[in-house]
Amino acid sequence: MSSRLVAALSGNLQELMAAELKAARHAVTTGVRDATDGLKGELRGQITSAGLGARLANTWRGEVYPKGRESLGAAGLVYSRAPVVVAAHDEGALIRSKNGFWLSIPLPAAGTGPRGKRITPGLWERMRGQRLRFVYRAGKPSLLVADNQRARAGKRGGFTAASASAQQSGKGLVSVPIFLLVPQAQLKKKFDIDSAVQHWESQLIQNVISNWPDE
Repeated sequence: MSSRLVAALSGNLQELMAAELKAARHAVTTGVRDATDGLKGELRGQITSAGLGARLANTWRGEVYPKGRESLGAAGLVYSRAPVVVAAHDEGALIRSKNGFWLSIPLPAAGTGPRGKRITPGLWERMRGQRLRFVYRAGKPSLLVADNQRARAGKRGGFTAASASAQQSGKGLVSVPIFLLVPQAQLKKKFDIDSAVQHWESQLIQNVISNWPDE
């Protein structure tokens, strides 16, 4: 066999190996990306299905490494930018007030804060210019109520503070519960992160195979 033929065969073999290596890097990286996106999507779906909204769902993010190139050692990372909140709903955490007093749970009459911000007793009082009254109930959750309220007419409904003249007459005025007060609250387990991870880990090999070229 001539040296020229040996060199040609060697060159063809190197090209073939290079093509196979390129295909392998592409299949592995694409398979990892598909699994990463799939896991991220499933975890986001768990949050929206639990009724916790797209904002919390979108805290789940996914990254594939190394960034910007394909590799046989590609790896995916899925993480939440709100890990404490997500972990609480995944594990079913017991929540207590930081100062050891009460947890305030808004009732429908509390409404929402500016731009949908979560309403708190302090924010409610600042928005309405009115103090809430504490009502202790033995054996039941205590309340924060708004006194001297009148029902709104029309489709909007709800309650609003009575005018000075209405307060003098006292007609049609009611006290409206705005917040429930409880010493602690037990969050129910709403997510199953471990099962989602196991599902997409088991799917990874199939993802790689499906992205491998037939020829």
